[in-house]
Amino acid sequence: MTQLTRRRFNRRLALALGLGLGSVALGAPAQTPVAEAPLAGGRAAGQATMRFLGLEIYQAQLWVSPGFEPEQYAALPLALELTYQREFSGSAIAKRSLDEMKRIGEFSSEQGTRWLQQLQALLPDVKRGDRLLGLHQPGVGASFKMGGKTLGTLNDPLFSRLFFGIWLSPATSEPKLRQALITLAAP
Repeated sequence: MTQLTRRRFNRRLALALGLGLGSVALGAPAQTPVAEAPLAGGRAAGQATMRFLGLEIYQAQLWVSPGFEPEQYAALPLALELTYQREFSGSAIAKRSLDEMKRIGEFSSEQGTRWLQQLQALLPDVKRGDRLLGLHQPGVGASFKMGGKTLGTLNDPLFSRLFFGIWLSPATSEPKLRQALITLAAP
């Protein structure tokens, strides 16, 4: 597949996923388990594989703090790890994230522009097997890690709530994925 064809495919794939045309394999085991929980005092809550037209896009795994309640997902610290099964540019991930965040809640165009610029600056291009970890800290914001290295932090509680809402909000475009992630989250 040429670079141009791959980019066109990735754009179409991102659009289709945004329209909810993906499918979810519930409870699929992560290919590359994490050596230790990425959230101090946390526990694994669930996992799933996001698919599109039979192709694996990423595997997601959620860790939650004690007392986690799905309807109040942003009230306590949590960690979400995506293990990518395909190549995507960091810029495409940032744009898709912002589009999905618009489904979750309202924010100004200035906030959206600022968040997009920040995400594009810190999210790397990913390839098969890359693991991107997001950490939510209520009242503070979100930090992102890859390969044990911190990529950056967005110190904005609203951003963090909406970003993690992509997967955890009842308004998510992928309710089956949400359900698989919170399967074991009951207090």
